[in-house]
Amino acid sequence: MVSGSLISKVYANFVGVDFSDPEVASYRSPDALNVWKNYEESGNCIETRPGMEKVEDFDNSIFGLFFYKKNDVDMMIVHCGTKLYKIVNGERTILYEGMKPARSQSFIFNNVLYIKDGINYLRYDGEIIGDVVGYIPATSIGRKPAGGGSIYEDINMLSPWRKNSFLADGESKDYYLDATNIDGECPIIIVNDELLEYPTDYEYDTTQGKIIFTEAPQPPLTDGQDNVFITFKKTVSGYADRIKRCNLLAVFDNRVFFSGNPNYPNTIWHTSLEDPSYCSDLDYYNEGLDMSPVKAMIPGNNALWVLKEPSQANTTVFYHNPVVDAEYGKIYPSSHSSISIGCIATGINFNDDIVFFSDRGMEAINGDITSEQVLAHRSTLIDSKILAEEKYREMILEEWKGYLLVIIDNKIYLANSNSMFQKENHYEYEWFFWTLEKNIICTKVKDGILYLGTEDGIYKLTDNSEEREIESYWLTAEDEFGYPQYQKTTNKRGCVLDLEGKDLKVSARTDDNDYEDIDFEYTKRYVVCRIKMKKWKAIQLKIESTKPFKFYSGTLEAYIGGYIKR
Repeated sequence: MVSGSLISKVYANFVGVDFSDPEVASYRSPDALNVWKNYEESGNCIETRPGMEKVEDFDNSIFGLFFYKKNDVDMMIVHCGTKLYKIVNGERTILYEGMKPARSQSFIFNNVLYIKDGINYLRYDGEIIGDVVGYIPATSIGRKPAGGGSIYEDINMLSPWRKNSFLADGESKDYYLDATNIDGECPIIIVNDELLEYPTDYEYDTTQGKIIFTEAPQPPLTDGQDNVFITFKKTVSGYADRIKRCNLLAVFDNRVFFSGNPNYPNTIWHTSLEDPSYCSDLDYYNEGLDMSPVKAMIPGNNALWVLKEPSQANTTVFYHNPVVDAEYGKIYPSSHSSISIGCIATGINFNDDIVFFSDRGMEAINGDITSEQVLAHRSTLIDSKILAEEKYREMILEEWKGYLLVIIDNKIYLANSNSMFQKENHYEYEWFFWTLEKNIICTKVKDGILYLGTEDGIYKLTDNSEEREIESYWLTAEDEFGYPQYQKTTNKRGCVLDLEGKDLKVSARTDDNDYEDIDFEYTKRYVVCRIKMKKWKAIQLKIESTKPFKFYSGTLEAYIGGYIKR
């Protein structure tokens, strides 16, 4: 290369930010704000993000937002403060009061909406809302009046009621239940399909768990078939709260798994098959011997992955896969993975990539239950910024338009599933970075639209008008043009930017100097900049606007000068 030679640099095929180093690749930016690639429309340029549009006004924080359809009626269910609202065609009604003012979750089973908030477990069928009424298990069958029989179903932690069935002998009046010290509420008794009345037909002893019939029940018409059915109440203190106080849930293998109870930090429970109202007191697993709390449960790769906070035991990632047991039916034994790095925030299944956030950033689990699990880092490009966030541990994860949105207050880091790169022996995501006008408390995606719950209402990210006011910018790399040893001088006519938008501003700086505004001419979709800067080692451009813009590519030319002087 000789002095006076003309060199050029093309900036194109932009993929995202790289906060790790100012001297980044030309297709990345060391600092960009509120831009992204909208693959649904073009994907060949970076552009300003959509704006926020208000959907509903509220005077308290939105902790949960759920969409529910019943009998062709579309409902928006909103957890605001301590209340639960239903909104239909703009009309708002209060469904329930007494919600916990914390982020809530939901799932739909058999077209019934279930909601968990850390103190409640609610069921809403479109007409009636209330606590989940637990299935009443038949804990003993084939009993004789004096007891015995067979254990049939487990106790349901979500119901204080149980059922015993007996085979009457025609002589005995005293029938003993399979529990003592039962509640004082009157049992429900059916003999030979006839509902008996208290105290005419029977009395009961709560201490002994005994029913005293006025007349001995007659034997069944069919030999060997139970004909006395006694439903009684036996409350076990704290059983229902084991589920109600959970703040994590995951649906896996047609069961609902719960965790996050502060009194049982390392325990998960699950419901019976296809019955969200039945949680056996035996269907639980303790994840490891230490008490570090469970932070996330993620279905994926043929297993339920359970992620815990770091601990001295180095047992932080577990997985459960269904196993059929001859005695207990389908069970989910806990297995410890080969990964020891813990989860301090949360995790998600992002397009079949099991990812979670540790104290180092985003990690991914490579491998399934049949192979050794290997940890792969996914966030090198943004670690220096995201790890400095004060509320890093309280992040929200939402998948939208091919991106994983990592939301912390009003900041959003966007992992791009459409663009990954190989780093050493693993793949990582490309990222963008946004700031919104409001702090985000909860999110929901419906029909491709991202809804955002804030401190004053519900918004959606749908404003694509040309007049929306959003500060956005893109910085090019601190570019040495491949010749760090030479001084350079820009070609005054040699900067052309393929750019469109309003209120555009272009500035440039060399080395450690301040940015200087650049005069330019805007012709059709091209911006011709007149940059005249001398004797620089590296140069950097900044394209910005308070109105939407799109940036496709750019070309910058410079002349080679002498060697850099000390």
